[in-house]
Amino acid sequence: MENSILGIPTLPAFFSIFLLIYLFAYFVVFRNWGPKHRPEASSCLISLAHGPTAAIMSMYSILHSHKAPTFASPNDTFQNTILEFSIAYFFLDLLHYLFFFPSDVLFILHHLATLYVFTTCRYVVHHGAYAILVLLFLAEITSGCQNVWTLASYRRADSPAAAKLYDFLSPRFYVLYSVFRGFLGPLFMFKLGVFYASGAAEPKIPRWAWVSWMVVILIAIGLSILWVLNLWIDWHRNRVQKKET
Repeated sequence: MENSILGIPTLPAFFSIFLLIYLFAYFVVFRNWGPKHRPEASSCLISLAHGPTAAIMSMYSILHSHKAPTFASPNDTFQNTILEFSIAYFFLDLLHYLFFFPSDVLFILHHLATLYVFTTCRYVVHHGAYAILVLLFLAEITSGCQNVWTLASYRRADSPAAAKLYDFLSPRFYVLYSVFRGFLGPLFMFKLGVFYASGAAEPKIPRWAWVSWMVVILIAIGLSILWVLNLWIDWHRNRVQKKET
């Protein structure tokens, strides 16, 4: 059964909301920013609208399930709504990258892979959202801090306040990201992989589905770990250079 808000299907409703936020950011909030950072900042604003909200909704769903869920439980209505909320965001952000940054292949592939997992879970398999939402929570709980940090990085060359905020947030964001993406994420993926490999998910979640989900998510976690590791290396190098000057 299709979810709706005031009679409007939730997926197009959510997409329209994110599109309005993006257009407001692009034409109003960041209208005086340069041609490169203006669309990037607009993308950050819709990410700010999505990430913390998705994390809160996912945690609420995880903590308030009416029945004891398993990693192969059927999706409930609220879980499907969260998936549609995230599908709408990632689809719009994918269009953003295709239009403004078509050469950014890594982000485009990331969004396509994420959309594959969410859409197959929501519209094809109809099971397994509980595990997907745990992963969504672990991924998006750092989103608010990351987007403020990113916006500060765009302005730090022109604004002492932005530079100060960037320097303040950097190690704290890196720690937060390392804990959730570098430790808790792989730990949960191991637990999920053991469950899937035992055959407990089948036939509710077909093998092609859970295998492809695992591949996509493992690659995403691996890339996240490499990304934050490079950030730590750059941060340490900059500290050493500042001490030497």
